[in-house]
Amino acid sequence: MTTIGEALIDLLEAHGVDTVFGIPGVHTIELYRGLARSKIRHVTPRHEQGAGFMADGYARASGRPGVAFVITGPGLTNTITAMAQARADSVPMLVISGVNARATLGKGLGYLHELPDQLGMMQKVALSSRRVTEAAELPEAISEAFEIFATRRPGPVHIEIPLDVMPLPAAGLKPLARRAVPELADEAAIAEASRLIRAASRPLILAGGGAKRAEAELKALAEAVDAPVATTANGRGLMHGHPLNVPASPSLKAVRALMADADLVIAAGTEFGPTDYDMYGDGGLVLPNNLIRIDIDAGQLARRPAAVSVRSDAGAALARLAAAMVGGRGLWAGAARAKATREAAWAEIGPAMQAQVRAVETIRDALPGAVIVGDSTQPVYAANLYYDHDRPGGWFNAATGYGALGFGPPAAIGAALAVPDAPVVCLSGDGGFQFTLPELGAAFDAQTPVIFVVWNNRGYREIEISMLDAGVEPVGVSPVPPDFMLIAQAYGLATQRLHDVGALGGALKKARSTGKPCLIELTVE
Repeated sequence: MTTIGEALIDLLEAHGVDTVFGIPGVHTIELYRGLARSKIRHVTPRHEQGAGFMADGYARASGRPGVAFVITGPGLTNTITAMAQARADSVPMLVISGVNARATLGKGLGYLHELPDQLGMMQKVALSSRRVTEAAELPEAISEAFEIFATRRPGPVHIEIPLDVMPLPAAGLKPLARRAVPELADEAAIAEASRLIRAASRPLILAGGGAKRAEAELKALAEAVDAPVATTANGRGLMHGHPLNVPASPSLKAVRALMADADLVIAAGTEFGPTDYDMYGDGGLVLPNNLIRIDIDAGQLARRPAAVSVRSDAGAALARLAAAMVGGRGLWAGAARAKATREAAWAEIGPAMQAQVRAVETIRDALPGAVIVGDSTQPVYAANLYYDHDRPGGWFNAATGYGALGFGPPAAIGAALAVPDAPVVCLSGDGGFQFTLPELGAAFDAQTPVIFVVWNNRGYREIEISMLDAGVEPVGVSPVPPDFMLIAQAYGLATQRLHDVGALGGALKKARSTGKPCLIELTVE
């Protein structure tokens, strides 16, 4: 007899899932029944939050949904932080959990892992949360999740299966057909956008995370209209080294001046969130009147209206606009405007942050094409302000948006499993690294060759600086870090300790040559 738990595995395989992150428990045993005979790889984190972050990193690196299996109650609540981060950054994540038997739900009888209303709680965090109560509902639930990922702004989706439903018979279940692409943009919106672009003399393109898989289309439009392209943190890696590229935060005065000077702004796949556009909270962001917005999400377009709103996948809309510009007007000095902005932005961040950005550039240059997964730490903050990565989608972190500490180590493990041929580096501070330090064990178990770089400045230095700037005497910002070398060695990882950023490039190459997970600790003042 095929059970619902076994049918779930078959359906996930049919939808292209090859990896699941999770910690089995008594409330998910039946979900694991079919895993051993399947082609799906199971990776065991040391904490369910790690399962969610691994699924997130897997999804960002591959473009495919990351999948997590977690138990009822605490397993699911432990995963909520990762789900909230995924929602903030539009990352496709499928979380499948158990829930107590149907007859007990909502009665407060004190069953193991019981929550007052697990489904209701998840409906506040996930894009969609549904309960499967019989076999016939399972293909629809799985298909619905993957259709959400493919056709709208992605994020976390949750499916729960009661304990008494998991072992029920489910023979003959087949995957349902699903819509695999979003609807095409309205012809009238494309036509009006094209008209505005043709009439402009100083166009500018803003590219966010929603455009990170549309580099060819973005480049085609930028070159067709000779427009500088400014990228948010989640858009970094697009158009690396291109004369039109401005790899700098719109929170910087230099980029804001570029926006103010433009007589037309085309914003592709960016929500205009404050952590990208008003990081310092100075209220200096002014949205241009002549704005074209391209976004897959109608709700997002409604929140920040524009002169023309194009509801579309970024790649599809950019390609149609680029095609409409063929044979259009001549050059508009885009490269000169971009160069001037790059130089002004670099000068604006100042010597201290420039040094931190150079450390990130050392990683990029030592390991070309690497995926660099960051946590909330000083060099990541600096590089989010100004940094040109060499791989689209290869620079991501949790230092913007939801801002969850501890994201880096597990997300890097997920990324390494998603793109096994690429170098993967986790860049974390000593404070954030301790949030998910045990995931070093998961990296060793899975033999994912992540290079963990710990920027050890002995505490929460960015918070300390913020306290001092606000006239608050620093408290609680200097937790003593452990000996990361000894801990990593206890988990079976090779280690190196550096005191000079200049030695980082060589250490990275040495670590990469091992083909195994390694830890590099860089002590900084």
